Amino acid sequence: MSWPWSTGEVTDRGGNSPTIIVGAGIAGLYTALAMAPRPVLLVTAGRVGHGGSSRWAQGGLAAAMSLEDSPELHLKDTLAAGAGLVDEHAARILCTEGPDRIEDLFQLGVPFDRDGNGQLKLGREAAHSRDRIVHVGGDEAGAKIMEVLTERAMQARHIEIRERTIVHRITTHHGEVSGIEAWDADRECFVGFAAWNVVLATGGIGGLYAVTTNPLYAQGHGLAMAYEAGAQLRDLEFVQFHPTAIDIGQDPAPLATEAIRGEGATLHDAHGRRFMPALHPDAELAPRDVVARGVAGAIASTGEAFLDARKAIGPKFRAKFPTVYESCMAAGIDPAIKPIPVAPAAHYHMGGIATDTDGRSTVTGLWAVGECASTGVHGANRLASNSLLEALVFGQRAADVLRGLAQAPRTEFEAAPTVLPPRPPVSMPPIRQAMAGQCGLLREAGGLSTLLDRIRETLPETEGDRLSLLTAELIVEAALARTESRGAHSRLDYPETLPPMHTMTVRNEDAALVLAEDIQAYEVLK
Repeated sequence: MSWPWSTGEVTDRGGNSPTIIVGAGIAGLYTALAMAPRPVLLVTAGRVGHGGSSRWAQGGLAAAMSLEDSPELHLKDTLAAGAGLVDEHAARILCTEGPDRIEDLFQLGVPFDRDGNGQLKLGREAAHSRDRIVHVGGDEAGAKIMEVLTERAMQARHIEIRERTIVHRITTHHGEVSGIEAWDADRECFVGFAAWNVVLATGGIGGLYAVTTNPLYAQGHGLAMAYEAGAQLRDLEFVQFHPTAIDIGQDPAPLATEAIRGEGATLHDAHGRRFMPALHPDAELAPRDVVARGVAGAIASTGEAFLDARKAIGPKFRAKFPTVYESCMAAGIDPAIKPIPVAPAAHYHMGGIATDTDGRSTVTGLWAVGECASTGVHGANRLASNSLLEALVFGQRAADVLRGLAQAPRTEFEAAPTVLPPRPPVSMPPIRQAMAGQCGLLREAGGLSTLLDRIRETLPETEGDRLSLLTAELIVEAALARTESRGAHSRLDYPETLPPMHTMTVRNEDAALVLAEDIQAYEVLK
C-alpha cells in the first residue's frame, strides 16, 4: 500500500548531528553497520553484545535459499499465517530481499550451518511449506549473529557507542524530532543528544507478561517514547505466545525452539495423548497461535503438556539443539530420554510503531526497525523465523535512505531531570501477572476493563515504571477495541472474525485509540 506520510523522499533538514540509533540488538547493530560511512551514534542501556532479546533467538532466519523454494512461496506462507492483516507489499519486500541479507551476514562472518557438501542446512518450522530456516549452531542463531555484529560494530570507525545510557524521551520541535534525552548510568547524570534522525531499535514487550521468553526489561519503552513524541502505533493487541517455553519455573522461561517440532517432535497432554492433530491439519506445525492455544488447553484440562522428542531426535538432541539441551539438563531433564514440560509464554510483539517500508514513522525524523516497528509483514500472527529477517531487511532499507542525508559531528548537552527517579521498573510484578491472566492467550471485555483500571491506578515509582505502565495501558486499550478474534488475539466474548481492520493508537486531545480499515484514514491525525 502507499503510506500517506511516505513520499519516497526524505527532506534533508541539514545536519547538526549523526543519526542516533537507540538499541543494540540485531536490528540496531545491523542498521548501524549498514550506515557506513556515515557517522552513527549507537545508544544502549546495557553493554553492547551482552543484552537484548536478539541473543535469545533460537529458530534462525526464514528465507527462500533453495531451488525448491521461492520468494513467492515464502510470501504465500507469510500471508496465510498473518490472518488477513499482512501488508502484501511489505511482505513481498521481506521475502524478495531476504536472501540478499542472508548473504550479507555470511560476508560479515556469520557461520551458518552447512551440510557435508557445503550447502546451507535448511530446516522447517510451523506454517512453512518448504524447508527454509537457516540456522547457526543448531539453535544459537541469535547469539552467534550478535557476536559477529557486535565485533564488527566495535571495529567500525563510523559508529560511536554510548553504553549504559538509558533513553527516556524523544525530543521534538514543531512536531519534528530534535534529539533524545537519557540517563547516563555510569556518570549518574542526565544527558541529551541533538539529532534530526533517531532510529528506535528497542525490541519487544514480553517483559510485561509474567511468563515470557524475553528479557524482563523488554517492556516496550520504545513504544511509549514514540507515542509521547506523537507517532502512530499499530495493532498493539497482537502479542504472540510461543507454544513451547520450557515449563521449569524460571522467569524468564527458557525456550524450546520450534525447530524441534520441525524435526518431528510431538506434543502430548499429561495423559500422554497427542492433541494437536485434532486441532489443525498441520498438527504440531500449525500456526503459532493455534499451537499455543492447544498447549494451553491441554494444561487446563489435564494439568500439564509435554514436547516429546525421544523418537524423532533422541540421542542427536544435544548436537542439534545445544541451547535447549543445556536448559533441560539444568532442570534435571534429559530431552533425549524424557519429554520436556512446556507452556505458552509471551514471545513476540506483532504490533509496534507504524512505519513504511523504509522505516519512517509518522513523525518526521523518527524511524523504527526490528520488533518495535510495525512494518506490516507479520499481520495478526508472525510466521516463524520472519522476525530476524525483518530486522535485517528493513534495517538495510532505513540505512539506505538515512545514508543520503547530510551529517556533522554530534552535539551533546545536559538534559533536564525526570520527575521520577531514572531507574528501571520496580512495581511491575503484579501488573505482569495481571497481563498474563487478562490480556494473554484468551481475553474478554470484563477482564480487560478490570486490568485497564488496575494499570491506570498503579502509581509509577520510577521512570521505567512510567514507560512500562504506559505501554501496557496502550496494549490493553487496543485489545479492548478489537471486538473480534483474529490470529494471536482471541476474544472469548467475540469469537467471530470481522472484515480486516487495523487498530491505530495515536496521542491526541480527544482519544488515544481509533479504528479504521485503512492507514490512510489516520492522515487527519498527523
